[in-house]
Amino acid sequence: MKIGILTGGGDCPGLNAVIRAIVRKGIFHYKDEFVGFMEGWRGVLENMTRPLDLRAVAGILPRGGTILHTSRTNPDKKEGGLDRCVVNLKKGCVEALIALGGDDTQSVSQKLFERGVKVVAVPKTIDNDVSGTDICFGFDTAVSIATEAIDRLHTTAEAHNRVIVVEVMGREAGWIALYSGVAGGADVILIPERPVDLDEVAETLKRRHDRGIYFSIVVVAEGAKLGKDPYLQADAAKTDEFGHVRLGGIGAVLATEIERRTGFETRAVVLGHILRGGTPTAFDRMLATRYGVGAIDLAHQGSFGRMVALKGNEITSVPITDAIAKNRCVPQEMIDVAQSLLDQ
Repeated sequence: MKIGILTGGGDCPGLNAVIRAIVRKGIFHYKDEFVGFMEGWRGVLENMTRPLDLRAVAGILPRGGTILHTSRTNPDKKEGGLDRCVVNLKKGCVEALIALGGDDTQSVSQKLFERGVKVVAVPKTIDNDVSGTDICFGFDTAVSIATEAIDRLHTTAEAHNRVIVVEVMGREAGWIALYSGVAGGADVILIPERPVDLDEVAETLKRRHDRGIYFSIVVVAEGAKLGKDPYLQADAAKTDEFGHVRLGGIGAVLATEIERRTGFETRAVVLGHILRGGTPTAFDRMLATRYGVGAIDLAHQGSFGRMVALKGNEITSVPITDAIAKNRCVPQEMIDVAQSLLDQ
């Protein structure tokens, strides 16, 4: 079978491990031939390809990023874009397509599946918010990096009696902020699932000060909402082809407001794309490998229109429609755990 592979959306530690697993099992066990589409859906739209053989995937297991490169191209926003994708796949004699990406990438996968393309999806996002699976590869790496940064910021915050606001990724779900905040011993954790009450944040920090603790760490997800004004820090004029505003800046807004309301010297640190880059953790390499093996197996089982998923410790699959129906947000139970550790 000739199989195409693409990586769409933001890059993520573990993408290369998935590609490697697909190609190696496909060649060793199924005698498949592989072609890589460059820059996500743009590669399918414009027929930008590269061959993927054993030599192409040698040594890529620990590498961050993606050897296929990526983009946020949405063929559905181009006139006749989806039809062009179907034509290019047929011209290239591609019998099946494995798409690595989050809900935006997989929304295109579903549209192509409805047009007869044999598609298998692999969930990818460091935000960990794809529905239908318990965890996405890249998340563990992002949390590990964020936690190490918070550990380091504790010492400098204490040395200078400062409040430090740490902004991490997380558009609609606060998984990274909550996990790294708890693991790093943050004093305030702010996530998109709960609107931010600036007065409450200020009072929490003042109570710590009254107890003789003159420094604090605040962790905030980039998509946290300040009161009734969603995405106050976003540049609404800049959106990608899936309609998402460009986030970033809530850390600076919070730092200014905290200092104004408390009088405490406050600084902001944006981890941002640092969380995406670099080598994946051992956990993410293993999870990504399992997803890759699961994806090529689904293709040969004829289970198209489905996404590889982790349930408990078992690799299974769910319909792509389930995966893109909604974001997987942090449940109240996890929020309660975090809140029980914070100064009330």
